[in-house]
Amino acid sequence: MNSQTIALAASDFDSVKTSGTYMPLTQFGVIDVKGEDAASFLHNQITNDVQHLDASTARLAGYCSPKGRLLGSFLMWRTADAVRLLIARDTQAAVQKRLSMFVLRSKAKLTDASAEVTAVGFAGDVRAALSGIFDALPDGVHVKVEGPHGSLIRVPDAAHRPRFLWVGPKAEVEARLAKLDEKLKRAPEQMWDWLDIHAGEPRITHATVEQFVPQMVNFDILGAVNFKKGCYPGQEIVARSQYRGTIKRRTALAHVDDDAAPGAELFHSDDPGQPCGLVVNVAPAENGGADCLVEIKLAALENGSVHIGSAAGPALAFVPLPYAFPVDA
Repeated sequence: MNSQTIALAASDFDSVKTSGTYMPLTQFGVIDVKGEDAASFLHNQITNDVQHLDASTARLAGYCSPKGRLLGSFLMWRTADAVRLLIARDTQAAVQKRLSMFVLRSKAKLTDASAEVTAVGFAGDVRAALSGIFDALPDGVHVKVEGPHGSLIRVPDAAHRPRFLWVGPKAEVEARLAKLDEKLKRAPEQMWDWLDIHAGEPRITHATVEQFVPQMVNFDILGAVNFKKGCYPGQEIVARSQYRGTIKRRTALAHVDDDAAPGAELFHSDDPGQPCGLVVNVAPAENGGADCLVEIKLAALENGSVHIGSAAGPALAFVPLPYAFPVDA
């Protein structure tokens, strides 16, 4: 998610709000984990429960270093013969390679399915268009339906509009895109990044690998961490962060009238000598500038101003997230 790549047109935002839009999502890669031990292997590696992941559910999850820092994040679900992970393309190779190192004697194999599978995002009034592809539509967040043309997952609303994710065989998806053009406006993939930001759903990209424990990017609030499951790399640190008391850092939603880049440091007006946070994700904003998810010390939100790059850099204007932080945070 980087606003330097392309500006979004006013019509892209309008189509989400007043009609419907779809976006081919080339910013993602796909890892398939196959074999009779696929679920148990993944269950012991990532922050969420894979053993009890049923065929009609998708889940967010993270993959941590032994120090509890996120190496990657993904949405996962079951297909006919695999547990499928949708992951930021620029972190996929490293995450897949590292996970593969720990397969050992497990009957599990990780493969890059990105060339065979296509992901498309939908937002706004899209039910009629999707009904021409799927017999039934998922009715709740992270509910999944499966059809001959792939998987359809309801993902969290953004800008008060429903969103769906379609991931299916490349040939099946591309054969139907022309028909979608008759019903929906096609928007650049950065529109999906903007929607994810406004849903308050951070994504770990190459710029932020190993920067955050899951709670810093609100993964505990978003249901991406199961605190009752067994061990995984970094689990003790993640659990300690949750139960030792106050969580002092969170991810917030902000606007900046300038450009921004993931991984840029934030500085507070009252303490210009040391950073108080980091930009997580960025997308072009509706009326110029950029909208961002930023990981930040909660104390820095209480007064003064927060700036990108230095205390003299562009100022952030904070906007409410669509969910609340836990009261003890």
